[in-house]
Amino acid sequence: MNQGEHKPGWKAELWDWIKTIVVVFVVMMLLNVFVFNLSMVKGQSMQPTLVERERLFVNKIIYDFSAPKKGEVVVLHDPSQDNTKKDFLVKRVIGVSGDVVEVKEHKLYINGQLQQEDYIDVDIQDEDFAGIKLGEDQYFVMGDNRHLGESKDSRYFGTVTSDLIVGRAEFIFWPFNKIRGL
Repeated sequence: MNQGEHKPGWKAELWDWIKTIVVVFVVMMLLNVFVFNLSMVKGQSMQPTLVERERLFVNKIIYDFSAPKKGEVVVLHDPSQDNTKKDFLVKRVIGVSGDVVEVKEHKLYINGQLQQEDYIDVDIQDEDFAGIKLGEDQYFVMGDNRHLGESKDSRYFGTVTSDLIVGRAEFIFWPFNKIRGL
């Protein structure tokens, strides 16, 4: 070691670590606010696709560039106005602007066409309803659990608008043995 050189002290190294941790924390917070979110499934409304306590990676910027599409699993603010209101819900987009959504004989129809829903394990057990025409920026969302009363969705609170949709659930990242895209 030369006369003018000296080893940085532990205080300098600690300060470098603190700065690095703060920068990483700030970057992660900004990404979490504007780009993605990590969410945990609560409840059974999306079974069999999603089960309670699975963790989801949610893409928050996708809908800044395109509109939600039929079949996508989304996280949205709960539009309910009663004591069952939660912060967020996970649902599947069933219908988009211009669609007519109806349930007859416990089967889902979009624009008069019977839907093949490979992600459900039972016919709709809740009541049938007549066609609902979706207007501009309206989405009809439902949980994949079609057992009687198991999903609070558009059949309960009506259609939702894009400002309520937080983002698209891209994949399950926890538990590790269930990692898969949605």
